[in-house]
Amino acid sequence: MPQVSRKTMIIALIIFILAGVIIMNGWCHSLPEGISYEGSMHHVPNIEFLYDLTYRDQGETHHEQRIFDEKLSMIDKAESFIVMDFFLFNDDYDRTDTFPDLTQQLTNALLDKRQAYPDMPIILITDEINEFYGAYTASHLDELRNIGIDVVITDLDQIGNSNPLYTGIWRTFFQRLDPSGPGSFPNLFSPDSPKVTFSSYLRLLNFKANHRKVLITENSALVTSANPHDASALHSNIAFRFNGPVINDLLETEKAVAHFSGFRFPDLDHSLASPETSDVQAQVLTEGKIQEELLSLIDNAESNQTLWIGQFYISDRKTVKALKNAADRGVNIRMILDSNRDAFGVRKIGIPNRPVATELVNHSSDQIHVRWYDTRGEQYHSKMILLAGGKEIQVLGGSANFTSRNIEDKNLETNLRIVAPADHAFSQDVEQYFYRLWENQDGQYTLDYAEFGETGLLKKLLYRFQEWSGFSTF
Repeated sequence: MPQVSRKTMIIALIIFILAGVIIMNGWCHSLPEGISYEGSMHHVPNIEFLYDLTYRDQGETHHEQRIFDEKLSMIDKAESFIVMDFFLFNDDYDRTDTFPDLTQQLTNALLDKRQAYPDMPIILITDEINEFYGAYTASHLDELRNIGIDVVITDLDQIGNSNPLYTGIWRTFFQRLDPSGPGSFPNLFSPDSPKVTFSSYLRLLNFKANHRKVLITENSALVTSANPHDASALHSNIAFRFNGPVINDLLETEKAVAHFSGFRFPDLDHSLASPETSDVQAQVLTEGKIQEELLSLIDNAESNQTLWIGQFYISDRKTVKALKNAADRGVNIRMILDSNRDAFGVRKIGIPNRPVATELVNHSSDQIHVRWYDTRGEQYHSKMILLAGGKEIQVLGGSANFTSRNIEDKNLETNLRIVAPADHAFSQDVEQYFYRLWENQDGQYTLDYAEFGETGLLKKLLYRFQEWSGFSTF
């Protein structure tokens, strides 16, 4: 057996150390101040549960869309300030289909509001994806900028690393490359959008996102799973509209993002007094605090209670384990999931929801029941869990999918936790939403688990690798 020379060993050791440093450069990252926020519980004078649905009935497709109209109404009624934080706010898609022009409608509403109230603070915080990670400036965002509306592009370098193995390489070799300038590569999102640079694609592969979906005015606030994005217009989504002092906590979470993105956030105060007699309480949670509350809610569920889950993506291993333990305690778990087969015209293979659902059902088919939302090109994009079966309900919902990317201090996310008496109108609306979909009341919403139950080992292994590594879009 030939002996390895001392020089070869030294070179190998240096390569090993450098590789370790590069990888650790992606794994190690501290969060900016104000991220992973847990607000106080506040009494809420008014709260409303809203949802969008696309479904079939007697062979025809129906759309019940309320959330976007509520956004427009809130903007129309605002007189003191408007703060928005939306992940997708663009009209980019492949043009094979036609969708409602949500982007232009929202842009026009904001332009009209600026003309009517020239001095009102109007702030839009959004994600780099809408300008292809710095490759160009979007025309609708330029319209807003030109009329004096503050557009804050989130500095994604400051947030957690969703794809750490790649981000270590990117930070070491490519971070200093300018993603802007004349592009020569086709735009991944739309054939008629500007071409982009190679360095913007390198930036995209970090898979980072400000994934929040929030609208705040002096009158009320909206925390939702719905983006004002044309190709997302027909998705099924959920939202909570509310008012009260909890809005000040919501403003604090947006101030933090604006601050680390280089914008000086104005002093805005929602001064409505706390209604101590209100039976409903709510709490703002962001990033990793969402996971903490989610696990606590599942862990505290009892055998006489039901956990209802409506989710676009579920893959977080801690959540999966908690659900198994809950089933072992006798908790009834009902899950309505997207089958992960459609993504803006691209056919997907069902990861992560199908292998996760199979794992859970195989663990306890008596206690864990799954139905798939019957999508036909659109997505079941809701992100919510309900604990019911006692004198009060608990709800946790908003922008966060139940994946490690969404609830482990990587993406920016905003959820609302709500505790309400079981006989309150809000509680009944949320429960009726789940029963409507589960039982296919007045329409075809969901399909039996057997339609997409997944037993393939390859997909299970691929899901587990992607969830662990972050090298995925979920």
